Amino acid sequence: MIAHDIIVRPIITEKSMLGTVNKVYTFEVAKTANKIEIAKACEEVFKVKVAKVNTVSVSGKFRRQGRNNGGYTKSWKKAIVTLTEDSKPIEFFEGMM
Repeated sequence: MIAHDIIVRPIITEKSMLGTVNKVYTFEVAKTANKIEIAKACEEVFKVKVAKVNTVSVSGKFRRQGRNNGGYTKSWKKAIVTLTEDSKPIEFFEGMM
């Protein structure tokens, strides 16, 4: 896998944006990626130093489709990436604040 296949998109929520002050960033990542691959992909794409990575598997939620039909949204994986103190911040998130 290449780095852009591992990191799918950034998660932009109120809670995730509060973490950017402490250099903690949240991304949706590929379900098959492990913590080491996620750390290397972040370092390659954003040119930063990663201190640690936490991952969460988010299960799909039940959603109704019409009167009797229902289904589940897709399940996905979330990564919370913490950068080292001497690392520069990610510029993409700096424009959001």
